[in-house]
Amino acid sequence: MKRVKIGNCLLEIIQGDITEQDTEAIVNAANERLIPGGGVDGAIHRKGGPSILEELRAKYTHCPTGEAVITGAGNLKAKYIIHTVGPIYKNGKSGEEELLASAYKNSLLKALEYNINSVSFPSLSTGAYGYPLKDASQIALKTVISFLKEYQKPELVRFVLWGEEAYKIFEHTLENLLT
Repeated sequence: MKRVKIGNCLLEIIQGDITEQDTEAIVNAANERLIPGGGVDGAIHRKGGPSILEELRAKYTHCPTGEAVITGAGNLKAKYIIHTVGPIYKNGKSGEEELLASAYKNSLLKALEYNINSVSFPSLSTGAYGYPLKDASQIALKTVISFLKEYQKPELVRFVLWGEEAYKIFEHTLENLLT
C-alpha cells in the first residue's frame, strides 16, 4: 500500500478487489448504456446483486463518456456506486485524455454532491477499453491530486488496482508526480 497526504486528504494506492472496499462509494467502470459488462463492471453487478441494475434502469437511460451517475451499492460494503464511462482508447489523439480526466473529475464531483467522504476507484479504461496503463495512471493521479488540492474533499481517495503490474505502475507514477 502507498499512502500520501494531499492537503487534509489521503490518497491511497492498493492492490485488491474493488468489490471488497468499505469506502462510502466505489466507482464502476461502466459503459454508456449502463448494461453490466465484463471486468470491474461485471464483478460489481455480480457481487452487488440485481438491485443495482434495477436502480440504474429506473433512473437513467445512458451515461455519456466522461460523465457519472450514482446508485446504491446493493449487497456491497460500500453505500454508493458511482458509475462512470471512460473512453475507448483509439490512438491517444481522439480526445481520450480529456474524456478520461473528465470521468475521474465527474465521479469526484458526484461524491461531493452526495457528501461522500471516501471513494475507491479502479483504473478506468485500462481493461477492455485498451487505454495504456502508464498513460492512464498519469491522467488518473494528476486529475485526482488536482481535485483534492482544489476542493479538499473527499477525505480519502483510494485506487484499487487489480494485479501487481497495475499497482507498480500507479505507485511509480505517483512517486514521480510528487518529486
